[in-house]
Parts: sequence; structure tokens; C-alpha cells
Amino acid sequence: MSAVPNLTTALTGPLQEIESHFLSNQTEIEHWFRSQWMATQAPFYGSVDLRNAGFKLAPVDTNLFPAGFNNLNTAFLPLCVQAVQAAIEHLCPNARRLIIVPESHTRNLFYLESLATIRDIIEKAGLQVRIAHIDNEEGDRTLDLPSGRQLTQEALQRKDSRLVVKDFDPCIVLLNNDLSDGRPAILDDIDPDQTVTPLPAMGWSDRMKSDHFAHYKRVSAEFSELVGIDPWIIDPHFRKCGKIDFKAREGEDCLADNVNEVLEYIRSKYVEYGIDEEPFVIAKADSGTYGMNIMTIRDAKEIHELNRKQRNKMARGKGGSMVTDVLVQEGVFTFETWGSKNAIAEPVIYMIDHSVVGGFYRVHTKRGVNENLNAPGMHFEPLAFADTCNLPDQSAAPDAEPNRFYAYGVVARLALLAAAREIHTLQPE
Repeated sequence: MSAVPNLTTALTGPLQEIESHFLSNQTEIEHWFRSQWMATQAPFYGSVDLRNAGFKLAPVDTNLFPAGFNNLNTAFLPLCVQAVQAAIEHLCPNARRLIIVPESHTRNLFYLESLATIRDIIEKAGLQVRIAHIDNEEGDRTLDLPSGRQLTQEALQRKDSRLVVKDFDPCIVLLNNDLSDGRPAILDDIDPDQTVTPLPAMGWSDRMKSDHFAHYKRVSAEFSELVGIDPWIIDPHFRKCGKIDFKAREGEDCLADNVNEVLEYIRSKYVEYGIDEEPFVIAKADSGTYGMNIMTIRDAKEIHELNRKQRNKMARGKGGSMVTDVLVQEGVFTFETWGSKNAIAEPVIYMIDHSVVGGFYRVHTKRGVNENLNAPGMHFEPLAFADTCNLPDQSAAPDAEPNRFYAYGVVARLALLAAAREIHTLQPE
């Protein structure tokens, strides 16, 4: 069986054209990325969900507190270790100790395996690592994981203006908590000599997806001019609608108008490229993660036809937070399928510092080509990439596996660069 899912649609021409552009401009692309990373420091880590429609390859979500490291190909562990060492050199060259702050009150074994993997990678990079929770409880929590590893979480404490665990005082505090439940006071006013990364302001209690995609739009426009492609091929069109109250049915007209605008834009691009597919949009909370508060819309009238259950589902996010801002994003098909059952697949790309360190396919047997695959409570199979995303083969066809992986890596790095610029706007001078 092939190492990558099958691209089942016949509409592969534009995508192959993208891959051809990437291959023929590889030197310029890599030079451009180097100059961008010199100007703007990359986040410590990140993951990007991509959708491959055959005629379009675009990011649909960028996570700065990634889980899922346990799903990566273990053969790429040296890449991860080297990338962590590069990140440490940028953040605190003299660092010996690092604390990881994970998600709160979770017993999700998949997440905890990812946490253990992050710990192991950083330890192999040469640092002492402790894991410290920010839950309102004292004492240690030790769990035995299915992998055979053990994970201990200790209470995070303040010592003056520094974050510590008992007598363990680190140079770097690495957040793996997306702060959907709010930004805890313990993270405020930290000693400037202690680095907290990513910035707490990038947590979902403050961050908006629409801000990220605004940055991405500018990045993709710059890049597309460099390689000579239509930015739309790598950029999902979007609009934002604020002050929504799904329960009270307030703001529905605003949402419907924005859905109409995005659908009309998609239709115009489909006509331009001769694409015979029904456009759709994804409406989702402008902050938050875990595949919550997401719905697929093909007609704006569906907004006014939501039943109570649907409205209640959209009204609250992770941690019970109220949804008041909605991102209306161009729906991007995923025409990659895996196995005899033709399960829908989408690539998820992982990066540390500015390096792509691998990824996997999210494979779902019960979802369609126009549906969100990151669905809570639904089973998916992670299919680890067999090859890295930084080894294109100039002698092979544009859609050969190494070149498809390279295309994934390029678009994912564009999303990471957008996140880096997003972070830069929030950093104190």
C-alpha cells in the first residue's frame, strides 16, 4: 500500500501546478523562508491542519499548543531533537531546566502520551524537564501510560515573580495548555528573565482565529507573488461575524450575510477554474479548539433553520465559554482517501521552531469530504508520514509522494509564519 492516501478526484491539475511551482522555485522559496525567520522568530512549536482538494491546498487551523506528538513517525525523532535545540538557542541559550504546563484536569490518555513524547524529546535535547499543572490542587499526580512510560505532574508555584516547581527553577516555561478556560493569574507579571512560550496572550481566552487568518492572507499574498500563483489556491477566504448569541437567536442576519458573501466568492473562483463542486463554508467559534462549535453550511438559509440542539451546540465552547464571535471560513474539500473503505484523510503537519518535523494523516471512516474530521468522541486513525516534508524529488512527478509532502511542508510553514507575525504584534517592545 502507498505511504500516502490516494488523491481520488480528477481535479488535480491546479494542485500539480502548485507542486510544479514549488519545485521549480525551491531555491527561491527556501531563501525567502530563511529571510522571514531572520526577521520574525518562529513559535516554539505548532501544528497545522491542511485540506487537500486537488485544486486547492490550504490550512484550516493552526494550533500553537499542539498535542499529537505521539502520532509522529519515531524515525523523525532526531529531527525533533535538533529543532528543539535550535528553539532553545533562540529563547534561552543557557537553559538547563524547562517546565511544561499541560492541559488542566485531563485524563485523556492520547493527550498524556503526547505530553510524555514532548518531555522525552526535550530531555533528549539536553534539558531537565518537569511537568507542572495549574489546577487548584496540591500534590503530585503520577500516571502509568499504555506505552509503558510514567508521567508525573506537580503543582506550579510562584516564587516571587518566577514560576517554579518546588526547588526546580527553570529558564523556560513551555505552555501546552491553550487557556480556553481563561488566563490564570499565576502567569501574569513574570520575571522578564524567565521565558514563557508561547505567550499566554496566544491562548484561546484572548486569541482569535480571524486575526491569525488575516495574517495568513498577507503571508500567502507575499508568497504567491514570489512563486507566481493565485493566492486563493493556498488561502481559504473568510469573514468574521461578531456579537452572536445562538441561544437568543441574535446576530443571525449578520452570520447569514457573511455566509452568503463567502459562498458567492467561492462560486466565482469555481467558475474561474472550471470546478464542478458545490461550495460550502465552515462556521466555527472564532476562538477555541478540539473540533467544537463547527458546522458545515451550503446555503445561508440554514442559519435561520437551526434547531435548539444545534444552537446549544454552537453556543458554548471548551470549558463552557460562551461563543459570541464566529469565523465564516471557505470550506476546503479533502479528496484524499485511505484504505479499502476509502476513509477520508487530511494531513496534520508538526513543526518545532521553523523546522517541519513530521506529521500524520487524520483518517475518518464516518465523515465526508466536506466535514470536519477533528470531531470529539469520534474515532480516527493517525497515519504517520513515511517521509519528511523537506526532501522534494526534482526528478519525480509533481504529485509524487516526496513532492506532495514538500507541498504540505511549504503551506504549513506559511501558516507558522503567520502565527509568528501574530505573536510579534503582541510582544512588548
